[in-house]
Amino acid sequence: MNNNENKAVNFEVCDAYLIEKYQQNLLPFITYCIVCVCFTLLSINSANAKSVIVGAEQFSQYLPQLSGKRVGLVVNQTSVVKEQHLVDVLLAKGVNIKAVFAPEHGFRGNLDAGQTFKNATDSKTQLPIISIYGKYKKPTPEVLASFDVIIFDIQDVGVRFYTYISSMHYMMEAAADANIHFIVLDRPNPNGAYVDGPILESEFRSFVGMHNIPLLHGMTVGELAQMFVGEQWLNTQKTLSLQVVKVLNYLKSDSYHLPIKPSPNLPNQQAIALYPSLGFFEATPVSIGRGTSFPFQVIGHNTIHLDDFNFTPKSTPGAALKPKLMDKQLKGQDLRNVSAGGLDLSYIIQWHQAFKDQQLTFFNRADFMDKLSGTDKLRNAIISGKTEQEIKASWQVPLQLFKTQRQPYLLYH
Repeated sequence: MNNNENKAVNFEVCDAYLIEKYQQNLLPFITYCIVCVCFTLLSINSANAKSVIVGAEQFSQYLPQLSGKRVGLVVNQTSVVKEQHLVDVLLAKGVNIKAVFAPEHGFRGNLDAGQTFKNATDSKTQLPIISIYGKYKKPTPEVLASFDVIIFDIQDVGVRFYTYISSMHYMMEAAADANIHFIVLDRPNPNGAYVDGPILESEFRSFVGMHNIPLLHGMTVGELAQMFVGEQWLNTQKTLSLQVVKVLNYLKSDSYHLPIKPSPNLPNQQAIALYPSLGFFEATPVSIGRGTSFPFQVIGHNTIHLDDFNFTPKSTPGAALKPKLMDKQLKGQDLRNVSAGGLDLSYIIQWHQAFKDQQLTFFNRADFMDKLSGTDKLRNAIISGKTEQEIKASWQVPLQLFKTQRQPYLLYH
């Protein structure tokens, strides 16, 4: 073997050795890089989640407007700044709060759905509590004569039949009529990533659906307030003086977990995610878990069974005093760990079919079903046997028109 051949062999051996060492060192290096990237992304997501700043926390944006003014607050148990209630925070800052206006479920959020209540006095602050879910849903001009500014700060869940936005609507109308400045302290929509469901038809307008918007509208209360004014949906001849204090560092696609349950029967994120899909069952004989520790996370009945999960609704003061099928052993579906989000019609379609197979009436409160849906078309489509895909296809064009209509009022992407 000559010198050149020797050199070639040596180079080949050297190359093989270097490649082997390179490969041995490359895998740990790549693994290290992947771990670093994942950790960085997780850190960024965590930082973003922590950096969401709700409207109520941004005092510089609205405290100047309260100076020397008589202030009314439309608030409930969700109206917190960090771990303090907005009422306590503003009182400590010397704001002249004249009264609290309380929506469905009351100021402390401890009243059952649909339970009306009268005016009262808050035991802690001694402030007057004015009910806007009782004899009056809209305060009279005589009541509002004592106010200069109204603040709305309530956590919504982004579903049309959740009544807080109806209360906001009536308060905005009353404020406009009385020439009162109206401030919305905005909060994220936990269902903000979804725009789905039938758009309300005006003939089905009620307190569980007042606006021509989809069931899942994908808007915050601040955005909706701007839309109510911009689309002239308020029944008033006057122009409302409206201010919205935006949420900072918030995107509609963000996963936002509520720090406080927004109402007694939406105790956690799973219930909030399932709420738009299971709300229709309120118009049927089927239980969705009111009177249990997992409302809006189960579906069951005492004679019709689609699965084998057992539960028994009990009287639960402050959440479900007389729940549907109370004290009966029910069997059905446990949805506490299913993947949930958006509008899933499969549950209502399956249960309707099960009742139909037994020749039993499913929509025993048809009028209420139509109010929840904002139309009779959904109920009729289910009865006629249409699939979820066929039903959803029927409202895609109106949804696109709505997305265009809402665009000028959006504050977040």
